[in-house]
Amino acid sequence: MSTNRLGELLVREKLISLQQLRQAQEEQKKTGQNLGYALAKLGYVNDEEITNFLSNQYRLPAVNLDEYEIDAEVIKIVNKDVCIKHGIVPVSRSGSSLIVAMSDPTNLHAIDDIKFLSGYNVEPVVASESAITNAIERYYNAGPSYEEVLEDFQLEDEDLEFAGEEGGNVTALELERASEDAPVVRLVNVLLLNAIKKRCSDIHIEPYEKRFRVRYRIDGVLQEEMSPPLRLKNALVSRIKIMSQLDIAERRLPQDGRIKLKLGKGREMDFRVSVLPTMWGEKVVLRLLDKSNLQLDMTKLGFDPKPKEDFEWAINQPWGMVLVTGPTGSGKTTTLYSALSALNQPGVNISTAEDPVEYNLHGINQCQMHDEIGLNFAAALRSFLRQDPDTIMVGEIRDFETAEIAVKAALTGHLVLSTLHTNDAPATISRLLNMGVEPFLITASVNLVLAQRLARKICTDCKKEIPVDAEALRELGATEEQISEAKTMYKGTGCSTCNNSGYKGRIALYEVMRFTDALKDLVLQGASTAELKMGAIKGGMATLRMAGIKKVLEGVTTPEEVGRVTMAD
Repeated sequence: MSTNRLGELLVREKLISLQQLRQAQEEQKKTGQNLGYALAKLGYVNDEEITNFLSNQYRLPAVNLDEYEIDAEVIKIVNKDVCIKHGIVPVSRSGSSLIVAMSDPTNLHAIDDIKFLSGYNVEPVVASESAITNAIERYYNAGPSYEEVLEDFQLEDEDLEFAGEEGGNVTALELERASEDAPVVRLVNVLLLNAIKKRCSDIHIEPYEKRFRVRYRIDGVLQEEMSPPLRLKNALVSRIKIMSQLDIAERRLPQDGRIKLKLGKGREMDFRVSVLPTMWGEKVVLRLLDKSNLQLDMTKLGFDPKPKEDFEWAINQPWGMVLVTGPTGSGKTTTLYSALSALNQPGVNISTAEDPVEYNLHGINQCQMHDEIGLNFAAALRSFLRQDPDTIMVGEIRDFETAEIAVKAALTGHLVLSTLHTNDAPATISRLLNMGVEPFLITASVNLVLAQRLARKICTDCKKEIPVDAEALRELGATEEQISEAKTMYKGTGCSTCNNSGYKGRIALYEVMRFTDALKDLVLQGASTAELKMGAIKGGMATLRMAGIKKVLEGVTTPEEVGRVTMAD
């Protein structure tokens, strides 16, 4: 399907406006990307909507290539050049038929070509252009294995030997020379590319006294990936420091940097790099930030109907505070960005103060904090209030000064979104009180508090039905009514798709506390966190544990996983 034809159909079906199509075409000219990518980048329509639209248009099944794991034997059937030429990717094989994902199933020339080259009958299914491009990169650009790279390191490599010697006077020049050694460069490249392929969120590179290991955090759980030779630790860390423009000679102080990796076809991956000196050398943690995977559609975050309604009510108020709470890596940024995306209209001025700015959002003024020069959250907030804002997002409220300005902004006609680090929604009020914010200011400014956690989902490829485990549900805190109504439960048996873990992907659990008059009265009376929690539950709030139990009963996750990420009520 030509770009113009796709654009016309999307406008005709009212999925995008004519103005949005023109903006996307302008973006397309700048980047050289396909129209679907440009529309997704601008936030007008996502991959899934384009795929479903094409599926309905051609009356063919759609496939989500991001969720689907293609067998290596199937990939070998069609050459990479043919896939790029026709914009297709083989998905699976059934007898004499080859199922092929295409964005344009009317391309008979491509179907005939694949049929001739592979010897199989071709059955097309529909996928978006960007999903096909990503799948080609993922399956056909497989780099060398760790074993192949490590074979390049010979024990007689004298120039690398120093890297294992602690206490020696190693110069920056020697470190730089070792880090630019071809095998070291290749090893770091393989580590980063494998992390992207496995959809991991963090890479941990950790030195110990007699061991050096690399771990990936996949779906919130750390898994050991490899153990390189100990003598490579300084060379490997130095290579990452050079890539993130850090000082390789400074090995006693923590450092923070960023790596931007271009993956072709306009796709970029950001790595946020943190280096920390430990007993046995420098530990490096890289956080992966993939804008193409950023979920900005609030309907797909995992909200249940009532919490979603409450959250949407709060962010659509003309002023007040909406606070999101949870530990690092619990998806707070995604929730806030989704809210900002929903509010992002031409008539609204949105400013954000972030540390660091994780994703660049079109149409939003994002400000990076620099504590060393005095640009902190409080200073940025003060400046925002002179910039005629409608909506303000503060990365985190850490101290009384920031809290005080945020509260004043919320009381003077601005919508303020921010995060705090607390265990649940009711504890957020106690945290603000501890910071020194007066109770009457809290009740006047806070609209809603949302706490969240991420639980792993059962892998769809190896999901199997199991009898209802009443005891496990009882231990979680399910009511007898819920247990008696439960028909079945599920678990993942483990397969190649989920790396034999039984889980693939994550779902958010939400605890949404709307600040009702009854709760405001409790705060003014000096109620404890426990009393606030009881009051919120009476008012209809579902706790994190209750949200988790609901997901277990819906067959999305398991009791063990909910027990791992939530506390008992």
